[in-house]
Amino acid sequence: MIDLRDKVAVVTGSSRGIGRAIAEAYARAGASVVVSSRKAETCEPVAAALRAEGHEALAIPCHIAHKAQLQELTDRTLERFGRIDVLVCNAALNPVYGPLTELTDEAYDKIMDANVKSTWWLCGMVIPQMAARRSGSVVLLSSIAGMRGSTTIGCYGMSKAAEAALARNLALEWGPSNVRVNSIAPGLIATDFARALIEDPERRARIEARTPLRRIGRPEEIAGVALFLASDLSSYVTGQVLVADGGDTVA
Repeated sequence: MIDLRDKVAVVTGSSRGIGRAIAEAYARAGASVVVSSRKAETCEPVAAALRAEGHEALAIPCHIAHKAQLQELTDRTLERFGRIDVLVCNAALNPVYGPLTELTDEAYDKIMDANVKSTWWLCGMVIPQMAARRSGSVVLLSSIAGMRGSTTIGCYGMSKAAEAALARNLALEWGPSNVRVNSIAPGLIATDFARALIEDPERRARIEARTPLRRIGRPEEIAGVALFLASDLSSYVTGQVLVADGGDTVA
């Protein structure tokens, strides 16, 4: 039930971190994987490493904030493989750190466009061909930042709450066509994205102390959730937010 052979998966933001871990997990489960991030020089080594393991992988660079590039990502994937069975919208950004009272209009637009609008765009491009075959799984990367307030990453949290809401709405719209849409809300994961927190010993210690598992997460642990959502193991799961945070939000 976790076999992804004959499936084609597109994973944005997959040159490193959680996205790369998901791409690797999918490829090792048998899927043909499209590795995508902003620059070809970061995508191609990941795809090449997967091909060296005997998997089928294609690198397609794409800046998610540009609609034309998202369309090219979709079109090139369909041209090469003829279908997209699994879409993972993982790429995101958070260029600011501080209270909302100091957030500029430019920063707000940059965060919401990249984290929300681009996801909406890409889903609109990919889901119809899933619906035509009456089969598909979409996984959006939300965050526990979208489930709680923050004095420092408020706009990022707003964007991640919006992605979880987007998953629920798309699940309702496309469920009758047997397309499932879910989101994952990771806690603190050991990635470059969270380096500022991880490399601060005091802040890391506070986070680990309040987390029931007493540690931060690993990218492959989020990849395991994404693998579940892409496979037949989750064939009756849609519109959900799966939290993977070591218990942080229940503490």
